[in-house]
Amino acid sequence: MTDNVENATTEEVANAEGQAPGLSLNDLAAAVQIIDVCSKRGAFEGPELETVGQVRGRFAAFIEANKPAEEAAAEGDAEAPATEEAPADA
Repeated sequence: MTDNVENATTEEVANAEGQAPGLSLNDLAAAVQIIDVCSKRGAFEGPELETVGQVRGRFAAFIEANKPAEEAAAEGDAEAPATEEAPADA
């Protein structure tokens, strides 16, 4: 039997190397993007939308809560509009 790593799934490769399969925030972000694309293309029927939306919401909340501190701070700075104080008319 020949090992063919090119045709193996990520899980099979991880198990072959003695490591448990895992997920990263990038994997979850990709899942959110897939859900968004599928919903735009009409892949879900009406009754399914609520469940799909709930899963998407949980993924998005988990991603947001677990962002690295540097990335979250950079986005916080970009989202906050720059305000200039108006001169006092005293």
